[in-house]
Amino acid sequence: MSAEDLENYETDMELALYREYRDVVGLFSYVVETERRFYLANQVDLQVRSAAGEVYFELSLGDAWVWDVYRSARFVKSVRVVTFRDVNVEELAKAELDLGESGPFPS
Repeated sequence: MSAEDLENYETDMELALYREYRDVVGLFSYVVETERRFYLANQVDLQVRSAAGEVYFELSLGDAWVWDVYRSARFVKSVRVVTFRDVNVEELAKAELDLGESGPFPS
């Protein structure tokens, strides 16, 4: 396998991962970024802890999807992350379903 073949393979894997992300993002309520990973999740619990004068973050996620091109199973039931680095948690805006008076379902 040449270096170009390997690069093309990695590019294809990243594109497939992006497409999967695009397909599943609407199933989740939160986007979570740590220094090592990117997650989508429906439950997020972030706790700030300290020990021996050091501050760290303990993050628990439920019903999550992991952005990792090398994982065969990206959907996970729960995730626990402990980190001394920054954690970013954003709540995704949900598009509201408004069928109005003339919606397809009878009253």
